[in-house]
Amino acid sequence: MKYADGPTTEVETYVDASPDTVWRFASDPTTPAQFSEELQEVRWVDDEHFVGRNRHPIVGEWETTCTIVANDPPTEFAWVVGEPDHPMAQWRFILEPRDEGTVLRQRVRLGPAPSGLTPAIEARPDKEERIIERRLEEHRTNMQATVEGIGRLAEQAAGAR
Repeated sequence: MKYADGPTTEVETYVDASPDTVWRFASDPTTPAQFSEELQEVRWVDDEHFVGRNRHPIVGEWETTCTIVANDPPTEFAWVVGEPDHPMAQWRFILEPRDEGTVLRQRVRLGPAPSGLTPAIEARPDKEERIIERRLEEHRTNMQATVEGIGRLAEQAAGAR
């Protein structure tokens, strides 16, 4: 797996709430900061842009500007990090009705623009696949915590009706 190939990973959970209820939380970029170890804060810039403040034990803290690229209630919400035409990463929530609830997926695709992984890969090109897999595993852990957290919020909201 090479960075240039756009490595991707995805997680999912079943939520016992309607897609409309899940959408309220999945389409709010501030929500994942409640559950992710890495994403610390989100600040809106305008209706299409927000800034995420992140922290990683090895890299430290940094901020990224994100642009919403899909906002299709109640099925898909997506944003890119960095330049929309050449992003560092592309993030997406996908909501699918199932039975009486919703399957909530979160997906990330790395690249194609250089990112925080680039210096590590350039320093150790022989370890590129291992570096990418480790980063994808970190993302999967945070993403799973996020979709499960969104699920709990949506189920609480659905029960409060």
